[in-house]
Amino acid sequence: MDETEFWELIDAARQGADGDPEDQADLLVERLLGMDPDLVLDFARHFEARYNRACTWDLWGAAWVLLGGASDDAFDYFRCWLIGQGREVYEGAVHEPDSLAELLDDFDEELDGDGEELGYAADEAYEQLTGAVAPDLGIAPAPAEPLGAAIDLEDDRALADRLPRLWTRFGPD
Repeated sequence: MDETEFWELIDAARQGADGDPEDQADLLVERLLGMDPDLVLDFARHFEARYNRACTWDLWGAAWVLLGGASDDAFDYFRCWLIGQGREVYEGAVHEPDSLAELLDDFDEELDGDGEELGYAADEAYEQLTGAVAPDLGIAPAPAEPLGAAIDLEDDRALADRLPRLWTRFGPD
């Protein structure tokens, strides 16, 4: 599976789910169940590599602004959700997290920002196809700490300075 096929699967599931991350995960599992287990592992490698790449302080700051706070787990689920938004939003956000102010049409913190189930879709499909737990993917692990310059996530001024457009659009009133 190449990168284009990976993103096509993500996009098709998102469009079929009308933006609901849980429905998107279910649709993704359905699509993966129609594939060879090795392709499911390829999908998992693509997903995991993008998940790891999104482990940055600036994206954690973006999650914090959008969600009104983000624990370690909430940031993990945010990164899964970000991948689920498709290539354009994902790449834009990884390159410049503040661009999420323009890349997101809307953001409902009750529905958006939590793609936990997307992170398990490949594992679930692989297990259903083979009856076994997915093996190690053989890719570099996530960084122990987010990449980039650290930011005090509880400092509104620091967040507003680092992510001015996102803060203006989605920050607290």
